[in-house]
Amino acid sequence: MDKFTIHQGIAAPLLRINVDTDAIIPSREMKRVSKEGLGEGLFAGWRYTEVGGRDLNPDFVLNQAPYKGASILLSGANFGAGSSREHAVWALKEYGFRAIVAPSFGAIFYNNCVRNGLLPIRLPDGVVKDLADQVEADPQARQITIDLERCVVVAPDGTEHAFDIARGDREMLLGGLDMIGLTLKHKEAIDAFAAKDREARPWVYGDFGQD
Repeated sequence: MDKFTIHQGIAAPLLRINVDTDAIIPSREMKRVSKEGLGEGLFAGWRYTEVGGRDLNPDFVLNQAPYKGASILLSGANFGAGSSREHAVWALKEYGFRAIVAPSFGAIFYNNCVRNGLLPIRLPDGVVKDLADQVEADPQARQITIDLERCVVVAPDGTEHAFDIARGDREMLLGGLDMIGLTLKHKEAIDAFAAKDREARPWVYGDFGQD
């Protein structure tokens, strides 16, 4: 995964509550054998004028020129609720999003984000709405900066908003690591334990000695 340290980008406001994973990517858009192409199905029920079609809905925020190239999504409470489909995160990532800022997230969706290199940030509803208001004046020029090293979101006016993230989650994102990669950072300790355990319990490893 790509490392996430500091990111500055265009922020698109989708200030709806309870945006579930079926809205993020409908099941009809998941008929693929790989992650590739899922970005096309992102928010398909809202981005396109009809089910299964590809004519863009001009009223949807991501189809509006000022938000072209958006890499930060601002949304309402309980974003990513519903099913555990990891495709929702894959679609957001392939579209180009690096971070999502919302008051709260579906628990499984939040964990899927971290494990796929997408940064979920919890900020109060009033702060998210203020960020959206600041961005709206000129989205291309009034960008948001996210500093994961300091755990702050910097608004277009320079105001900094601190956010909390679990130490392990932060470490994974900063290092571009998945769960296996995070575990392997402790390889020396793991190897030392295994060697000691092999001496204490050789039968577990099939070491029964010679007759």
